Amino acid sequence: MTRTAASLMILALVAGCSTLPRDGPSGPGVVKQASSSERQGDYALIDLDFALSERLKAAPSRSFTTLALASSDAPTDIIGIGDTLAVAIFEPSGSLFGGRSSSGDVQSGNQSLPPLVVDRSGAIAVPFAGAVPVQGMTPGQASAAIRRALIGKVGNPQVIVTLAANTSNAVTVLGEVRNPGRQPLAANSDRILDVIAAAGGSSRSVHDVTVRIQRGGQTYAAPMSIVTTEFNENVRLQRGDQVNLVYQPRRFSSFGAFNAVARTDLPPGPLTLAEALSGVGGLDSNLADAKSVLVFRFERPEVAQALGIQQRATPRGVPVVYRLNLNEGAGFFIASNFQIEPDDIIYAPRSGAAEARKFFEFVQSVTRVIYDVSVTSTINVD
Repeated sequence: MTRTAASLMILALVAGCSTLPRDGPSGPGVVKQASSSERQGDYALIDLDFALSERLKAAPSRSFTTLALASSDAPTDIIGIGDTLAVAIFEPSGSLFGGRSSSGDVQSGNQSLPPLVVDRSGAIAVPFAGAVPVQGMTPGQASAAIRRALIGKVGNPQVIVTLAANTSNAVTVLGEVRNPGRQPLAANSDRILDVIAAAGGSSRSVHDVTVRIQRGGQTYAAPMSIVTTEFNENVRLQRGDQVNLVYQPRRFSSFGAFNAVARTDLPPGPLTLAEALSGVGGLDSNLADAKSVLVFRFERPEVAQALGIQQRATPRGVPVVYRLNLNEGAGFFIASNFQIEPDDIIYAPRSGAAEARKFFEFVQSVTRVIYDVSVTSTINVD
């Protein structure tokens, strides 16, 4: 029994280096799976230096989708079903709305009608004129229509129509706004930022929100940070648009031999690798291999091409691992110049000494088990 147990433990020791649990791949393991001149690997492994970090900073900004194609010139004062109109009629002769003075002269008349709601047929009921169709007209055109309907009943009527409640010229605002719902459009407040402000604004950082406009089966989108800074993105809306503010937080992850493992939100503005490392407590000095701090990233194809990276692109981008040596003083200047991007993964593998220490702890635990088995076997024989 003792010999059997010892044999099993020896086999475990032989396989120990490959079977010990890890937080992630070792430094040599990352190198082994990278592309080289002899083989196409899973990713490109690029050693970071200051010149490379400068080239990455100088790369063109990430291209985004745009709202510019959604800009509309459609009028926002068109009368629709459900709108409430304020109608005022002025009649100089006084034959309809006026009266006679004590001397018998005819007085002019001025009549403001009660608020009139456009019915399902698109018309409003005007005294002495009957049902007057106004749907699809501007207030000025509606004034002319009512005046024509009164001719023959009134000598020379003058009509003024204004939109008292504009319910049909509205858009729906949803998502990350404080007061979601329908927002009316007006000639001086028909741009997307006007509508978002009227809905209370966003409760999230503009860097983490995407603005989407849905219209006629099409969707237009752009980051809110771009909408607030580029005039062409602050487009005019049209009735029936649906505006949705979508929260898409920008985050990076850290794994491996750090003093803290976390998924961290990116702050507004740039974040350097040095700042990211300090934010997670830095490297664990007892475990980390400071010669090989790794940043896993799906790089933009145009950036990878500019850097001369030959790795094949995936639907998410070109898989690249940037490697930095923090055992050298220059590494900290590079880390202070290399910018972290959303969805980056920062990984610190264990050092060789830490792996050896773990292995010997494993050996010690195994030899202790062999000793216990031997003692137990001896006692049973006795």
